[in-house]
Amino acid sequence: MTASAEKFTRQILLDVQSLTPSLFTLRTTRDPGFRFTAGQFVRLGVTKADGSTVWRAYSLVSSPFDEHLDFFSIVVPDGEFTSELSRLRVGDTLMVERQATGFLTLNRFVDGRDLWMLGTGTGVAPFLSILQDFEVWEKFERIILVYSAREAKELAYQALINTLGEREHLAEYAHKLTYIPIVTREQHPGALNGRITTLIENGELERAAGVELTPEHSRVLICGNPQMVDDTRQLLKLRDMNLSLSRRPGQVAVENYW
Repeated sequence: MTASAEKFTRQILLDVQSLTPSLFTLRTTRDPGFRFTAGQFVRLGVTKADGSTVWRAYSLVSSPFDEHLDFFSIVVPDGEFTSELSRLRVGDTLMVERQATGFLTLNRFVDGRDLWMLGTGTGVAPFLSILQDFEVWEKFERIILVYSAREAKELAYQALINTLGEREHLAEYAHKLTYIPIVTREQHPGALNGRITTLIENGELERAAGVELTPEHSRVLICGNPQMVDDTRQLLKLRDMNLSLSRRPGQVAVENYW
């Protein structure tokens, strides 16, 4: 897949942090003309040793108002793109397409009282962008961030999540957020244990949130591994919660760029 020079800019890596051997975060400069809506993704490009360019879609972690761009990545073993990406260091160049896209945004919902954000692994990225944007705090009465990882050490951006309420423009709304970490392969203090679908089925997720998942009040954003997305969608469908489409507003929105 290629992109012409007019469709991307070259940005400089400002920071690279390794969370685990297979997870890392990136921060790049931002082109002054780059615009996006919280929850969207953009394609990143890296140049291989043979001179060819590989492109992959990445959700933006950063706020639409930040001067930099943040991304969260997993290293796919022998992956054509992430193998190259993980070798980049501060000062290296990364290509960023000029046009962001994606539908995991708040304008998918015309109403709703409670916003649920269900993410696994790097699928938490778009939710972090949404949580740094003022719109979500103004629009919903309750915000429930559910972030699942295999091990506790894989839960990224904990400092960001835990200090959202300390930001001056969000302080008076901080009480709206309930953060529910989930760890699936070990027991960890303060985290639920089990698959998101299991925790929905047995009611444990709703008990932890202190609010029910209902078609009347709940609006749900889902991002993560495809199996989780599909299984959760089917589970919510049994509760009369359907995908929100332009021609038929609903209660659920998912990201399908995986």
